[in-house]
Amino acid sequence: MVGSASSNNTTAPICFSIHSPPFKYNHTIAYFSAIFSGVGLSSNLFAFIVLIKAYQRAQSRSRCSFLIFLSGLVVTDFMGLLVTGSIVVSFHATRFNWRELDPHCHFCNFMGMSMVFYGLCPLLLGASMAVERFMGINQPFSRSTNMSKSRALLTVVMVWVFAGCISLLPLGGLGSYHMQVPGSWCFINISSKPLDLIFCLIFSLVGLLSLAVSFLLNTVSVVTLLRVCCGQEAMQRRRNHELNMMGQLTCIMIITSICWCPLLIFILKCALSAETVDLDLLLLFLRLACLNQICDPWIYILCQLSCLRQVTSLHKSRTPLLRLRSWNATRTTDRS
Repeated sequence: MVGSASSNNTTAPICFSIHSPPFKYNHTIAYFSAIFSGVGLSSNLFAFIVLIKAYQRAQSRSRCSFLIFLSGLVVTDFMGLLVTGSIVVSFHATRFNWRELDPHCHFCNFMGMSMVFYGLCPLLLGASMAVERFMGINQPFSRSTNMSKSRALLTVVMVWVFAGCISLLPLGGLGSYHMQVPGSWCFINISSKPLDLIFCLIFSLVGLLSLAVSFLLNTVSVVTLLRVCCGQEAMQRRRNHELNMMGQLTCIMIITSICWCPLLIFILKCALSAETVDLDLLLLFLRLACLNQICDPWIYILCQLSCLRQVTSLHKSRTPLLRLRSWNATRTTDRS
């Protein structure tokens, strides 16, 4: 990150070479971090319970696969908040000195890796879900033989591995992780230096490409569903089921784009233009990106509860009809 380092930082470890403790403590940020982490963790935990119950009721293969992807998103968001939130809240609670606690930058590197890993995973999983739904809607017969529960789970694991490999690149010398203002977090070094620039481009372009794939495939899938939304009753129920999943996926895509695009574009712009990074803007865009971890679980919760109400109402509406048919059958048997 482009900035002015003090003279006593010339021999400092690389993660403290630009911004070095001590930092000015802010009580407002401390309260915000604690509340944000608490709300995010409880929301994702509640969403995971709702998804598990929905998975137990699911009958179709497409819905089971979709719920596996959603569960992967919830687990990723929960663990991201747990890991990074614990570090940030601990810093504000104890006001520890990073230089004394982490003289060799191991802790700072771990924090930076976590920020990159848990940042890219939701974007990549969103793109994977868009591909899965696109194949399920446009090539249903091909998908029915290829996409299974185990394949969906394997895809989630592969996304985690891919994001993990990208987060490890700075440890191999491609880019670096640095302490960031206000001193509670570490992140990639936004710089025009060749190695830092390459890593900034990788992080930004992978995220933006994932959002672009999600937007393109989700748009095609929604248009396809709307074209065939009329039909026989049995097919209509199946299409309503597909529309419900696409509605969830579209909401996830919109919120993820709103939360992540400013940060990804900001990193790309600063790295390519060699401008001095506006630290206030960086912190603002980072908080906006982290807000995605709170908004996403409520999409799952509200949509799954809506599906449950639809199933319950459908069951109640069918119950009198089934009783009537049973009564008529009994009368016919008695007469005979």
